[in-house]
Amino acid sequence: MRELLSGVGRRNWLRGAFAAAGAGALGSWPGRALATQADEDPRGEPIRITRLETYLVQPRWLFLEVHTDAGLVGLGEPITEGRPHTCAAAVKEMEPYLIGQDARRVVHHWQAIYRHAFYRGGPILTSALSGIDQALWDIKGKALGVPVYELLGGPTRDRVRVYAHARTPEAVRQRKAEGFTAFKTGPFKERPARFIEPPSFVKLVGEKFAELREVAGPDADIGIDFHGAISPATAKLLIRELEPHQPMFVEEPVQCQNVDLMAEIARGTHLPIATGERIFTKWGFREVLEKGAAVVLQPDLCHAGGITECRLIAGMAEAYYASIAPHNPLGPISLAAGVQLAASIPNFLCQEQVSLGEGYLKRPFVVKEGYLELPKGPGLGIELDKDALADKIGHAWQNPQEYDAFDGSVMDW
Repeated sequence: MRELLSGVGRRNWLRGAFAAAGAGALGSWPGRALATQADEDPRGEPIRITRLETYLVQPRWLFLEVHTDAGLVGLGEPITEGRPHTCAAAVKEMEPYLIGQDARRVVHHWQAIYRHAFYRGGPILTSALSGIDQALWDIKGKALGVPVYELLGGPTRDRVRVYAHARTPEAVRQRKAEGFTAFKTGPFKERPARFIEPPSFVKLVGEKFAELREVAGPDADIGIDFHGAISPATAKLLIRELEPHQPMFVEEPVQCQNVDLMAEIARGTHLPIATGERIFTKWGFREVLEKGAAVVLQPDLCHAGGITECRLIAGMAEAYYASIAPHNPLGPISLAAGVQLAASIPNFLCQEQVSLGEGYLKRPFVVKEGYLELPKGPGLGIELDKDALADKIGHAWQNPQEYDAFDGSVMDW
C-alpha cells in the first residue's frame, strides 16, 4: 500500500491492472499513452542549474549568468541602483535553492523564491529575483530554440518603439539624427526644487519644455519625468504649465508611495500620468490601477519581478485600459528582456533605453524610424561580447546626493 502512494508505484499498479483487463479494454482507454510509458518527461531531460555568477559592469550595472549542465547560460540584470553588492549578495543567498533545479520551471522557481522568503518583496529581494527570472527565461528559450516572446504566446507586433533621454534641444537633434522619434526629459532645474516655488521657477520649466517641443516637432513624443522629487503643490503648477505642450506622459509627478495623492493629480489634468519604476510585483501595481493613479505603467523588469511578473502586470493593466512603457535606465540585458515583453503584450506603449548594447553585445540593437526589429535569436536574443566587456568590469557608482542650495538640507534627486 505504501508503494501505491508514490507516483512510480501508482503508475506500475495501473499498468498491471489494465494489462490484466485485456488488450481490447486497454485500447479504448484515453490514458493509454500515459499508462504504458514509464517515467519519461515529454519535455526531455532536465536542464540543471550548476552555478550563478554576478559581476559589476560599467557604468552602474550588475550582470548575472546562470550556468547549466547542458552548457546553456542564461543572462539577467539583477541590479538595485547604488546597491550592486547588496543585490549580488541577495542573488548568492538564493543559490542554495537554485543549484540542481531544473531551469525550465521558471514560474515555479519564481513562486518558491518569492514566497519562501517570508519577508517578501522590496527593492533588493525583488530585483535579485527579477534578474534570475530573466536568465531562466533566456535558458528556456535557448533550450527550445525560440525567442521568449514565442513562449509568451507569439508576437503581438512587428517592431518595438523605443525612446531616448534628451534634456536639451541639442540632445533632441542628436537623438533624432540617430533615428529616435520619442524622447524623455526632466523639468529644467538650476537647483533641486523646494516645497514651494515662485512663478519664475514654474514659468522656466514650461519655457524649456517648449524649446524641446519646437525641435522635436508636433509628431514626436516627449515624456517628462518629475522623478518623485517635486512637491504636490508645485507638481500641480508645473503640470498646468506643461499642458499646452502635451507631453507624452508625466512620470512620477510625486512620490509613488502616496497613491491617493497621485490619483488626485491624475484627476486634475488631461495629461497621462505614468509611474512604476519603484513599484514591485503585481500587488504593488494593483492599488495604482484600482485608484486610477496612472494610465501608463512603467514596471522595471530588473526590479518589479522580471518577465514573469511584468507579463502579469501588463494583463492587469489591460483590464483597466492602461498601457505599459517598461522602465529601463539600465543595460542591454534589461533592454532585451523589455523588448521580449513588449513584443508579446497588446497594450505596449514605448520602451525606455539608455544603451543599445554597443560595446557590450556582439550584435547591438539598431534603431530605425524610432523602432527596434523583433530579435530572432532564441531566449532573449542577445549574446555578450566578452572581449569588449573586459575593460568595463567593476564600478563604484553611487546615487546622486542633492542638497538645498539655500540651507543645505537633504533634497530628493
